[in-house]
Amino acid sequence: MPIYEYECKACGHRLEKLQKISAEPLTNCPACAAEDLHRLISAAGFRLAGGGWYETDFKTGSKKNLAGGESGKADKTPSKDDGAAA
Repeated sequence: MPIYEYECKACGHRLEKLQKISAEPLTNCPACAAEDLHRLISAAGFRLAGGGWYETDFKTGSKKNLAGGESGKADKTPSKDDGAAA
């Protein structure tokens, strides 16, 4: 579950709340009871660095470069003509 940040536009009170993604955003400020609480947009609390799970970890042969380049063109879905020959 993500942690969402909220700020009250009426009094400026800020808080964090652990909520499900499907949960409705909070609207009532716990400090002043005004219905002026808004969810803030913030950076994610993690970052991918070092050795780990990257797109190339389990790819072999020409599938290594998925972001572009000539090797990515060979991995396209076969056309109708290719299926007829098989």
